Amino acid sequence: MNRTRAGAAKGAGVGASPAQRCGLIAIVGRPNVGKSTLLNALVGQKISITSRKAQTTRHRITGVRTVGLAQFIFVDTPGFQQRHGSALNRNLNRTVLGALSEVDLILLLVEAGRFGPDDAQVLALMPAEKPVVLIANKQDEVKRRADLLPWLQAMQQRHPFVELVPMSATHADDVERLLGILAPHLPEQLWLHDEHALTDRSERFLAAEIVREKLFRLTGDELPYTSTVLIERFEEEPADTRGPNRLLRIAAAIVVEREAHKGIVIGAGGQRIKRIGSEARQELEHLLQAKVFLELWVKVRSGWSDNEERLRSYGYE
Repeated sequence: MNRTRAGAAKGAGVGASPAQRCGLIAIVGRPNVGKSTLLNALVGQKISITSRKAQTTRHRITGVRTVGLAQFIFVDTPGFQQRHGSALNRNLNRTVLGALSEVDLILLLVEAGRFGPDDAQVLALMPAEKPVVLIANKQDEVKRRADLLPWLQAMQQRHPFVELVPMSATHADDVERLLGILAPHLPEQLWLHDEHALTDRSERFLAAEIVREKLFRLTGDELPYTSTVLIERFEEEPADTRGPNRLLRIAAAIVVEREAHKGIVIGAGGQRIKRIGSEARQELEHLLQAKVFLELWVKVRSGWSDNEERLRSYGYE
């Protein structure tokens, strides 16, 4: 089975030790602070897409990592923001609040040495009864390390964090150190997933996310972030074995809100959509360990991001 697939939950008491720990951990922060990058680093494989466009993450993405007797179930959330009131943004904020109410531990991600109004808005959402760990990311970008300690002390005055962890999500040693810090804060209970599971999301979902990531990265600021991707066909060719001979046929629609946006996605002579498809296909083949045939086209759906019914039909709960 491909490791990107969700593992089946273990039966209670089957080969389990009472010393096992397992818990849900929400990763929260302002938009574009690096939550998905941290999730991918913690899990050890890319399961959540990244781009410099704010609100790239739109769904609750769960990543699983099992180390020793501890199973970490990380929940990546959209960036919470209050600047725009569309139905899409209200949906994303509900996703954040829902995650906070369900988890055992919260990681508040900020940039080391920086704490602005957007960060303060997220901190204000922390439930009083939930333990919160402050992750001061990008510590390697702090010019004067001597300034970091007083900043951390000031942060501890803002909230009773159970841990303050300066780190860089791009440094493997820092990521492993963070896992060791988090493990004692997990409840003692049986694992919820197989020890090799990486995510509870389907391959179909991951395919849509990878296409959307390439769309955002290759259009930059030309295309509003309200564009989305729908998988309209995801078929696996029959085969005796899964692996090198596995073949997937995927058809995806890129949904934009205006005709002008359609031209941006397609590009001169169709070159941009070809590149989006090529880069997405290559990454999907690596991620899913299969030969992938990917077909893309563009649909215009005016006002979809502010239409609750259409949001639900597109998979935004």
